Amino acid sequence: MKSDEEMKTEDILEIVEIARETGKIRKGINEATKAAERGIAKVIVVAEDVDPPEIAMHLGPLCEEKKCKLFKVASKNELGRAAGLDVSTAAVAITDLGDAKKNFKE
Repeated sequence: MKSDEEMKTEDILEIVEIARETGKIRKGINEATKAAERGIAKVIVVAEDVDPPEIAMHLGPLCEEKKCKLFKVASKNELGRAAGLDVSTAAVAITDLGDAKKNFKE
């Protein structure tokens, strides 16, 4: 179990993959935003290569307000693959960590 600062992109993507298989995730900026607003998101993962960046800028303050963790990964293609999609995705919300709880410090 690593602290938030020690987590690398590979670790975060692994948590997304495990949560996809054993927990619940929501894919896309809109779904991630709704999950955060409703207070059901435990973790939000955002890709840094979102274009334009303004579409994901609201997630930082929203996660702060709703007390959920926000992580960034380099590529939306990698995030999409980790989420089980054939296409890229700009954001993923993890609503149930499933077996990924042991890899993640809440």
